[in-house]
Amino acid sequence: MIGFLKWVRGYVQIKVWGFAPERFLNLCSNKNILLWDIKKDGDIYYLCISLAGFYRLKEITRKTGTRVVILKRCGLPFLVPQILSRKVFVLGLFAACFFWFWSSRYIWEINITGNTIITEDVFIDFLKEHGIRVGMQSDDLDIEELEKEIRREFQEITWTSAKLSGTSLEISVKENDALLAPMQEDILSDLYAEKDGLIVSMIVRSGVPQVKIGDRVEEGTLLVDGRVPVYNEDTTVRKYQCVRSDADIYVQRIQEVYEELPFYYMDKVYTGREQESHYMKLFGKMLEVGGSCSFTVYDTVITEKEFEPLKGLTLPFILGTRCYREYQNTERIYTTDQAKELLIKKYSAFISGLEEKGVQIIEKDVKIETGSDRWILVGKLQVIEKIGTEVPFTEESIVEEGTVIPESIESE
Repeated sequence: MIGFLKWVRGYVQIKVWGFAPERFLNLCSNKNILLWDIKKDGDIYYLCISLAGFYRLKEITRKTGTRVVILKRCGLPFLVPQILSRKVFVLGLFAACFFWFWSSRYIWEINITGNTIITEDVFIDFLKEHGIRVGMQSDDLDIEELEKEIRREFQEITWTSAKLSGTSLEISVKENDALLAPMQEDILSDLYAEKDGLIVSMIVRSGVPQVKIGDRVEEGTLLVDGRVPVYNEDTTVRKYQCVRSDADIYVQRIQEVYEELPFYYMDKVYTGREQESHYMKLFGKMLEVGGSCSFTVYDTVITEKEFEPLKGLTLPFILGTRCYREYQNTERIYTTDQAKELLIKKYSAFISGLEEKGVQIIEKDVKIETGSDRWILVGKLQVIEKIGTEVPFTEESIVEEGTVIPESIESE
C-alpha cells in the first residue's frame, strides 16, 4: 500500500556525489525529506526521493557542495502527461472502457444445469419463444417471471433458479426424480425362464408357481402362471383371476467366458511434427485463420479460450487453436505379459458387469490359451442369477369357465 501511494504521488531515482554526500543525507533527514533504497558505490550514492522532496534539494546541494542527477522518473505524475500526449492511445482507452461498459449491459452467455429429461435444445427454443437470447439487454430480463414461466411450461421441473452473473445467465433446474425412472404399466403376464439352470431360491408374490426349488429349468419354461384359479365345489375352475406374475427366482447355472486378443496391433508413433491453425468465433459464427493440415494421418487437439476482459464479463468472442500432431501407424506385437494384462482387464470388466446386475459368482475356472493368430481367455463360472421374463397374456391364453383343474395343479 505504501509503495502504491509513493507511485501515485510520484518519485525519482537520483545519483548524488560531490564534496559531502553524507552531510547531504543528514540534512535531508533533518528536513523530513524521505529517502529510500539508498545504495553506495564508492563515493556515489543512488537513492529514491519523492517528487515533493526533490524540489526542496536546491538549498541542501548548495550547502553540501554535492551534485544531483535524475536517473529515472516514476509514478503517476510522469505517466499522465505521456498518456495525454498520445491522443490515439487515449481515444482507444476511452473506446475500450466504453465498449466494456456497453457490453456489460447485455447477456452474452446462457448456461443451463440440472436438466436431464428436458434437452438443452428444447430449453433454448423455449427461451427464444419468450424473447430470451444471447445478445439481449439484461435490463429487459425479468428473473422472477422467467422462473414462473419455466415451472408453468415444464411440468417435469419442480424447482428452478435463474440469476445473472456478469454477462452470463445461469439457469438451474431440478426435475422430478420419479419421472426419470422408466414407467411400467400394470400388465397381466406370466413369468418364463430366459436361461437354463437349477432353481436354488424362490419367492412368489403373485401368480401360481409352476416349478419348485431343486427343479432344473430350461429356456422357455413357464415359472409362474399369472392366471390364479377360483374353484367350484366340484374341483372345476369357476373362473381365473388374472394377475401380473411377480417372483424372485434364482438359479445356479454355468456362465461361459470368452475373450480374445489378436497378436498384432497398430500403434501410433508420433513424428514430432506439428502444425497449427487458428479460428475465431463471434456470435456463434466461425472465421478460419490459416490453412488446412498437410499431414496424412494426425491427431487434432483443440484449445478454446473465451474473451473475458473482466471477471464476470464474458463476451461472445472465442479464440481457438487446432494443433495437428502427425503420427505413423506402426504394427507391433503384444508381449506375453501385455497380452495377459489386457485379457485380465477385459475379464475383470466382464465380472464387474455381472456383479452390477446382481449375479453372484461362486466358482471360477478360466485359463489363457494361444490360438493361431491370437490369445484367447476361456473359462466357466458357476453363478447364481435371478431369472424370469414377463410375457403378457393373449386372448387365447385365457381359459374359459368350467375347465377341470389338472391333477398336477390340484396336488399342489
